[in-house]
Amino acid sequence: MAITKRQDYISWDEYFMGIAMLSAMRSKDPNTQVGACIVSQEHKILSMGYNGFPTGCSDDEFTWEREGEDNKYFYSTHSELNAILNYRGGSLEGASIYVTLFPCNECAKAIIQSGIREVVYDSDKYEKTPGVIASKKMLTSAGVKLRKYEHSNRDVKLEL
Repeated sequence: MAITKRQDYISWDEYFMGIAMLSAMRSKDPNTQVGACIVSQEHKILSMGYNGFPTGCSDDEFTWEREGEDNKYFYSTHSELNAILNYRGGSLEGASIYVTLFPCNECAKAIIQSGIREVVYDSDKYEKTPGVIASKKMLTSAGVKLRKYEHSNRDVKLEL
């Protein structure tokens, strides 16, 4: 009897969204942790990112407050932009980005300008905000495919 390959392996979407979710776990933001994974058309991981402060800006010295005259939004970089800026291999033309939270309008601009052609997103909890509405308008206008991640309800456990 011939041995056949196992059938319970994870899909490409599960793999790449899993990498994005794992990347989000690196974020030190006490409120929102977001991860991103950029992938080539050949299913190769090109870059990853998570939300946090720029290199050299201590996350102990800058505020994590969400409101006020001095708040985290002045300092933090979103996961999508970090993933794009972390890439050192040349063009991202034709790539896909897996993100745990739908991109804001500022990240949408960077996604479009970098040549990424598909956004696979998990949560869209800010879908009714002006920034996400603008983001979807720009991404759609630029021909970037938007796809909601479909959970398989598979129980994936990392043994650490």
